[in-house]
Amino acid sequence: MAEQRGNDVTRPPVVVGGLWYTGAVLMRCFARRGLTVYGFDRDAEQLGFGTCYGRTLLCPDPDSNPEGWCRFMLDLRQRIGTRPVLMSAADVFTSAIARHADALAEHYIFRPEAYQIQARLATKLEQYRVAAEQGMPIALTRVTSSLADVMAFSAEARFPCLLKPRHARVWLSVPKGHPLHDRKTIQAATPADLLDAYRLVAPVDAEVVLQEIIEGPDSNKLVYLSCWGEGGRRLGSCLVGAYRSHPPGFGSCSTVEPVRDATTEELCERFLSGLRYSGFCEIELKRDSRDRSVKMIEANPRYSSTSDAAQYGGVDIAWLHYLDLLGEPVQPLTTQRWNWRHVHVLREVGVLVNRRDHPHFTWSDWFYSMRPPVYFFDWDWRDWRAMAKTAVSAVCTIRDGLRARLRSQPLSR
Repeated sequence: MAEQRGNDVTRPPVVVGGLWYTGAVLMRCFARRGLTVYGFDRDAEQLGFGTCYGRTLLCPDPDSNPEGWCRFMLDLRQRIGTRPVLMSAADVFTSAIARHADALAEHYIFRPEAYQIQARLATKLEQYRVAAEQGMPIALTRVTSSLADVMAFSAEARFPCLLKPRHARVWLSVPKGHPLHDRKTIQAATPADLLDAYRLVAPVDAEVVLQEIIEGPDSNKLVYLSCWGEGGRRLGSCLVGAYRSHPPGFGSCSTVEPVRDATTEELCERFLSGLRYSGFCEIELKRDSRDRSVKMIEANPRYSSTSDAAQYGGVDIAWLHYLDLLGEPVQPLTTQRWNWRHVHVLREVGVLVNRRDHPHFTWSDWFYSMRPPVYFFDWDWRDWRAMAKTAVSAVCTIRDGLRARLRSQPLSR
């Protein structure tokens, strides 16, 4: 891993959209190479605010105030004084950059046409349509907007099934205390459960995605990490496999390691090259225990939390993407280093606190997965402000887990 150097004034600075820890980690990638880095977000509570790896700024919400956000971006370009490279680490900013590409293109270095494709994949409704068009294997999936649609899906689906929002941030807009707050999916064991779930979400957003579950343990998950150049040219890729996910079954990976699976890599490459994709893309897949086929769970058209793992495999997709945007030659890379683990600390704390909910958890497997070398997504001693926020969140997770466990224990006589 490269050490941080003094600022490299010969190269353009980088502006990162999104300051959940993913954005802070993307900023870290460039700061360690000596670049000047800026990050922005609409939510002042995001973990990445105050990171030591660059200047962070609060911006207007591009969904509710698109004109204000565009003015913010143009003002930021003037304050920087030179044309910077623009990257996204959050779906909301991927969509915003796509909407305002014409206004931003003169002021920032990015590929406007690439963000149009990324914006399509950022919406679940369109993502599964695109996957079907490109021949990417997916579980039975339907886009629905009425109870009649839900009943029709139930008649042909194999349960259990999932109900998902059309866009991840739709449910994030509900107030705390609402049953949908901080949820990504709802699992339905029967058609009746699916109807009940739809009645719950319809007042928030009637248009949802229904999908059969890909059966199997979390260890069946694979994540393809990559970046692509103009015209669908692969610049770098790394395939990792999951040890665990949190929440179990339908959460994101908490610990991964590099794996070899040429068939899965070829499947992802055909999908993205067929789209003439450009930019970052993470594709989460799972091997179905029933027929051993690999199916796509979802694609994230941006830098993701697991994307950070690729650099430890010798494929720094952030740097490759930066060089490509500047028109510099890039030699395509695949995994160079093996036998390492990448850990998302907050998710792993959730696993430990709620290990009873993880049907395949054993302490022996956990200690084995933590054998060195181990690298951490959200634990960086140098970036002490962000790390402190991670620590506080971890303590809250432990506290809430202990409270829930105490409530579930019967009173002793």
